[in-house]
Formats: sequence, structure tokens, C-alpha cells
Amino acid sequence: MNGPQDLGGQMGFGPVAPERDEPYFHADWERRALGLTLCAGGMGAWNIDESRHARESLHPADYYGSSYYQIWIKALEILLKRHGFVSERDLGAGEAIDPATTPKRVLKAENVPAVLAKGGPCDRPVETAPRFKAGDSVRTKNFNPTGHTRLPRYARDKNGTIEAVRDGFVFPDSNAHGQGENPQWVYTVVFDGTEIWGEGADPTLTVSIDAWESYLEPA
Repeated sequence: MNGPQDLGGQMGFGPVAPERDEPYFHADWERRALGLTLCAGGMGAWNIDESRHARESLHPADYYGSSYYQIWIKALEILLKRHGFVSERDLGAGEAIDPATTPKRVLKAENVPAVLAKGGPCDRPVETAPRFKAGDSVRTKNFNPTGHTRLPRYARDKNGTIEAVRDGFVFPDSNAHGQGENPQWVYTVVFDGTEIWGEGADPTLTVSIDAWESYLEPA
């Protein structure tokens, strides 16, 4: 979707100002927000793509007016309500009032290190051979879906070159909406700066993205 998170090439947001020696958390509630998100995800009701899509679906004014972990918490509320774990009345009261869905599993404190170490691998075997190879010229498709996608706006309908063929990975565009993992080959695609940014762009610059196979066509 063309959500507020898709900021590549957008103007008016000012320069990026990295914080020197930035801590992992700026407040205790941020640490708790991360813990809540991980534990809720551990219940097994949604996947990482649905979680990401929930964050990207926030209203632009809400998204831009929220800090990083505020976005996480707001999206978590959406997911918990969607899957029946909390109700609007629960959130308003700050306690459980209405009947709720029973989690498939509960992440216990003693299991957290092993779960974090395992991560959430999304590489999968693909039955077909890769359609493209390194050095092939390709063009990204031009589409504006209302659902989730990992092809950024600035890289749509652009000519590029396959730099590398990666493994097969879960297709987020379908996985975010409960339509299956549908794994595809992923490629690293390189674009000239002028192809992405147009006239006046620095000709020495290149931009690389990882693109699922269905995003690409032969150039």
C-alpha cells in the first residue's frame, strides 16, 4: 500500500539526524512496548507481515505524529482487537471486561532467550527455477495496491539490473492478509540514480532493493 511509511524520495521531512550513542530505549515504556509486541506475536495469531501492515495502515497524521514505539503500540492494539484478544471496552477501562480469544500459546519468561535466538526465518524452498539471473535487465511493475507490498513507490516502473539471485522467501503481499506464504525468488536489483530520481540526480549514485520475482518483468 502507499502508506505513510513509504518515505523514499519524499521531501519536506528535513534531514536525517542520527543520535550519537543512541540508547536502545529512551524510556522504560519503550522497553515494555517491545516486550508486549514480542509476547503478543508469540501467541501465534498473526505473522510478521500482518504486524508490519498494521503499523503501515495507521492514518498518516497519526503515523507522523507518533514515535517509533508509539506506532508499535497503536498497531498492537489493532491486532489484538482484530483477533479478539481485547475489546474497545477493555482498552478504555485498562482491564479485561469482555470475553476474549484464548491464545494458541503463551510465551513464558524462561523461553524468551531461545525464541529470540531462533528468530523468525522466512526463507522457503521454491519449486520453480529463478526467472532471472545476475546481469539481466528488468523493469519493476507499476502498481498501487491497497494491500501490503514491499515494493517502494520510488522503485516502481523503473529499469534496473539484477545484481544477485537470493533464496526463496515468503511473499509478504499475500502473507500479510492470510492468503498463504506463496514463496518466491528474491533478487537484488540495482538502479542508476538518474533512473530513480530523474534529471539533476547525481549520476554516480545507485540504489539497490531486494525485490520479489512477481514485482519484475524483463526489460
